[in-house]
This record gives sequence, C-alpha cells and structure tokens, in this order.
Amino acid sequence: MLYSIAQPWLFRLDAERAHDFTLKNLKRLERSGLLNLYPRPAKCKPRRVMGIDFPNPIGLAAGLDKNGAYIDALSALGFGFIEIGTITPRPQPGNPKPRMFRLPEVQGVINRFGFNNLGVDALLRNVAAAKYKGVLGINIGKNFDTPNERAVDDYLHCLRKVYAQAHYVTVNISSPNTKNLRALQEKEALGQLLHALKLEQQALADQHGKYVPIALKIAPDLDDTQIADIASLLREYRFDGVIATNTTLARDAVQGLPHAEEAGGLSGAPVRDRSTAVIRALSTHLAGELPIIGVGGILSGDDAEQKMTAGASLVQVYSGLVYRGPVLVDEVCRKLG
Repeated sequence: MLYSIAQPWLFRLDAERAHDFTLKNLKRLERSGLLNLYPRPAKCKPRRVMGIDFPNPIGLAAGLDKNGAYIDALSALGFGFIEIGTITPRPQPGNPKPRMFRLPEVQGVINRFGFNNLGVDALLRNVAAAKYKGVLGINIGKNFDTPNERAVDDYLHCLRKVYAQAHYVTVNISSPNTKNLRALQEKEALGQLLHALKLEQQALADQHGKYVPIALKIAPDLDDTQIADIASLLREYRFDGVIATNTTLARDAVQGLPHAEEAGGLSGAPVRDRSTAVIRALSTHLAGELPIIGVGGILSGDDAEQKMTAGASLVQVYSGLVYRGPVLVDEVCRKLG
C-alpha cells in the first residue's frame, strides 16, 4: 500500500537516484523500528535446496544491494533468502551515469551499472555488522580491467574471501555490462573456470570445516547448444546449482519505446518468457542432478509459478520490486504455498 502511494513520485526521479533513495529510507525505517510494523508475508512451505534450508522459496536477486549495506532492512520484507553483490576483488565505480532506465510501458528496466561496488572487503564488513541470520548468498565477479585470461584469479580471490560468511556463492559470468565477461560462458573457458572453482571449494571446505555450495549465473541469450554445453559442464564438475537468468541484450520486446536502445541488460517482464525457456531447457539437460534458481520477469505469483513449473526449485526477484513493491513477496508466497 505505502509503495503504491510512493511509486509515482519515485518514478519522477532518475531511476538510479530513486533506487538509492528507496534503500536509504528503508534502512532508516529498519533502524527506527518502524519496519517491524510492516505486515509479514504469507507463510509458505520451506524448501531444502543445495543442502540449505530456505524458509520460503522467494529470494532477492543480486544487484539490488551490491555492497551488503541494506541486508537487515531488506530481510524485513519477508524474503526466504537474500543475495548480495555482484562484488569484485577491488572497488570500481562502474560505468558512467546515467546507467539505469525504466520502460514502464512494458514493466522493464535497462541497466549498465558495470559491477559498481566498494570491493569485497567492504562487503564483508557490512555482512559482519548485519544482524540477519537467514540464508545469505554472495555473488562474485571479476574487475573490469582483469583480462579474461586471468579472470579465474579474481573469482578465486572472491571465493576465498566470502566463503566463511556465505550460505552459498554465486559465480556471475553473465552480466552484459563488463566487456567480454560473457565469453566465459563458452565451453572451454567455462570448463577451466568450473574446474578451478571446484578444487578451491574443496580446499576451503577442508579449511573451514563446512561445505558452501556454489551456483553459476547464466545469461538468457544462449542457444540450445550453449545451454546443453553449460548443463553438461555443470554436471561434470558437480556444481551445486545454476541461476537462470541474468538480463538480456535482446530488444525485440521493447522496440520503439523510450530508452529501448540504451546499452545494457534488459530485465523485468520483457525477459520473462526467455528466462523461463532457458530454465525449461536446463531442467531437461540437467535431469535433476542440480537445482535451478529461476529469475527474470517475475512480477506476479503466476510468473513465479511458471518458473517453478519449468523446473526451478527457488525463485528470485529484482525488477518486479520496482513495479510492484514489497507486496510482490507476499503474492508469490501465497501462490507457491
């Protein structure tokens, strides 16, 4: 209710400015105790996925809270899990502003943030300061100026840093806003990366006395052969999960609309069907050997149910919050039961 009142005003602001304003005020409400008055979402059945007990199947996707600065405030909205990041070894400013654009005619968002973040050490300080005890995923990437030939070094650095604090770690090789990053999805490069990560995961499990699952986040802009290759590699290297999908470079669904030709990844309703198709194809190729987390275009309970029917075990939202607000969490919980 409150978000529906505030949304028209927020939509008059630049999209990134509105994003920052909303998070900062959400944090103020949480610190004042007023956020505790927010109605709890409907109860829905817990799920056990990747060896983790999730209190409900709807999570916050990475990208909203890049530095883990708003964990406690966001947890008050009723998510079953929260994923923060994408984080890189060193701080970086991301791409020049403006770099986020709404397409309200189709409930879409285009962003070209470019992994703007304060670096992995700053994120870990925020995690340590948070009171949140729920399921926390940490999404890791590479710095923009690290060549792909050395990308594995960045991912291993971040994995070592965040391992002890994460319930699971997501490896992001699918953002369209870091030059050549998606080339890491190609078969040879991906095999090398997955192999290195699995070796390090086992070493870290021995060191810390606990096993932290790793999931791979992939793009929607993949053909059937690429999806089959990725699924085969995930099975070969015994990865723990896959997140489908990131944003799309396609513009078929938004042609002619204001901002449609802005560079960056398109999310929200325009990516929904493609994301669901990738989930369905992955589910077939994976044959139940590892779980899928479905994300992309969830703006209603029905959208989330379609992802689950296609083969997802959990779902995540981001752009849907821009258009629906926190009520979306309650609606999805009611629909999924």
